[in-house]
Amino acid sequence: MPVVLVANPKGGVGKSTIATNIAGYFASRGHAVMLGDVDRQQSSRLWLGLRPPQARTIATWEATGDSAVVRPPRGTTHAVLDTPAGLHGWRFKEVLALADRVIVPLQPSIFDIYATRDFLDRLMEQRRAEKTRISLVGMRVNARTLAADRLHEFIAGLGVPVLGELRDTQNYVQLAARGLTLFDIAPGRVQRDLEQWQPICEWLEG
Repeated sequence: MPVVLVANPKGGVGKSTIATNIAGYFASRGHAVMLGDVDRQQSSRLWLGLRPPQARTIATWEATGDSAVVRPPRGTTHAVLDTPAGLHGWRFKEVLALADRVIVPLQPSIFDIYATRDFLDRLMEQRRAEKTRISLVGMRVNARTLAADRLHEFIAGLGVPVLGELRDTQNYVQLAARGLTLFDIAPGRVQRDLEQWQPICEWLEG
């Protein structure tokens, strides 16, 4: 059963946006998916509470508080785990041990870049015998800015695969407010965003 971990030590970089949309993608493919949230703010859990009954089912993975995170129950085929800012210590090792794939969202900010570099170093040290696949996703990227150029320079020296860059759009905000994802609505309404997600989806399925 694939377990996708979405992690970054910085807050507000788009972890919950990535996590909920990955869960939405898996659900759209007919998988029995669970979404967990070890962040005290419980953004993903709140989002699940907003999800309309007619939307494809995404179950809640009980992964809250300071207790150990247990594997999802039998019958689950795919799982996504959202994580808090400042993830470290035993909890960091615990959730990483569960993960088959790790997505690290990264914004084109100098503060995010330096925090992410340290986090990636720890991630590469802790992953299980090279079996955990790690990739980056650029968040809220405007390709025509100096910040985007700086982000590209940083990424080029990492040696970590980059799945793509997601633009800054209200589509994510408006859908999240209704408990929905890009994969829950007519493709024509979010075609540009779905095109940006295509390499991410291929990596998730690969």
